[in-house]
Amino acid sequence: MKKAKQLSLALFFFLLPAVVFSQDTLTVKNVEAILYSNKQAKQPLVVGLGGSEGGNAWTSDYWKQTRKQFLAKGYAFLAIGYFGCQGTPKILDQIAIDEVYQAIAAAKKHQKVDSNQIAVIGGSRGADLALLLGSYYPDIDAVVAMSASHAVFPGHTQHFTSSCWTFKGRELPFIPVNDQAVPFLMKRDLRGTFTAMMQDSIAEQKALIKVERIHGAVLLLSADKDEMIPAVQMGEKMVARLKTHLFKYPYQHIVYQGSHTEPTKHFDQVFDFLDRNFLKRR
Repeated sequence: MKKAKQLSLALFFFLLPAVVFSQDTLTVKNVEAILYSNKQAKQPLVVGLGGSEGGNAWTSDYWKQTRKQFLAKGYAFLAIGYFGCQGTPKILDQIAIDEVYQAIAAAKKHQKVDSNQIAVIGGSRGADLALLLGSYYPDIDAVVAMSASHAVFPGHTQHFTSSCWTFKGRELPFIPVNDQAVPFLMKRDLRGTFTAMMQDSIAEQKALIKVERIHGAVLLLSADKDEMIPAVQMGEKMVARLKTHLFKYPYQHIVYQGSHTEPTKHFDQVFDFLDRNFLKRR
């Protein structure tokens, strides 16, 4: 079965039509933004955000075939690097959400982009950023979050004393590293660290991502053996929040068997979700 799936996937890429596309670098403060588009006009825009690996992940060869799939399906694709690139912050700490959004705003002005159809997709910390962007900016019509956290956590500094994210110059509230988390952190047990940090229920409530403010469809993809975060539990918390607030847009939480990167292996589900809940909603 596995070999047959690999063969069919290889055949798909072999038969994938050659996509004539252009590549534009957008000038945005503290952000690297590369826009890929095909020859069509008014293309719906998908924005790709990498995770804690840094750099502009979606411009890499690793994601080249997936980018080609988006282009072949008629999307324009905006690859954003928000730290670890030339001209961006060096580390994942106090990243300005509003500066990242300026890259999206610049892409919306491009002649090939349909400014009324914007979807954001991210993995790991990029998934958190995707959810935050959707919660702050109502022109984002769909969010796909793979291995996402439900709340804001510390930036990746030596002492973990600042927030991962800021908005309009102010740090977002975050769940701090507490005494219970230190033993797990010392053992480099990240999942244990995050689970212990979440025992601070007061800080957790202040740091929650307000997913109910998203003005479009939400797809959450989690893995049951995620070694980095308790992703399934976090996803369930977000779904409960959406239900409590009577969220009016489509949403779905898909759980896979596997590790932290497992959700990135299921873009068939992503394309299907966007086709049903993003492209056809207008």
